[in-house]
Amino acid sequence: MTNTLRFPPADPAAAAAFFAAELSFEADPDDVVRDLAAGETEGFRLVETRGAEAFARAHIPGAINLPHWEMDETTTADWDRGLVYVCYCESFECNAATKGAVALSRLGFRVKRLAGGLRAWEAAGYPVEGHGLHGIGCAC
Repeated sequence: MTNTLRFPPADPAAAAAFFAAELSFEADPDDVVRDLAAGETEGFRLVETRGAEAFARAHIPGAINLPHWEMDETTTADWDRGLVYVCYCESFECNAATKGAVALSRLGFRVKRLAGGLRAWEAAGYPVEGHGLHGIGCAC
């Protein structure tokens, strides 16, 4: 038996449920950039979850900045609870987006995480405001 099939695949219904659930937690940079380009931003807001200095150096156009360690009832008091907040940070190696998503969901917000973060966004050639990620670490 091959290594690939040593563990049999799930039945189609279980696989569909698993992968649909996975998509409910993450947004793909390609989907987000298509929405931004089409002006279809109703329903979601991008949230950069690293510190203000990192945000000033490089961020996705239109994103707001709220570091995950500052997320509480006061800092989010005027946020629209009808929106989905798409949290992002530097990359897969940084967990600030995950920490932000946890904090916001605990505050009662609906959230997703941007797959791959800002590094994946920039690698795909999508626009970044600031100087880009060169020389910037996770800053979370």
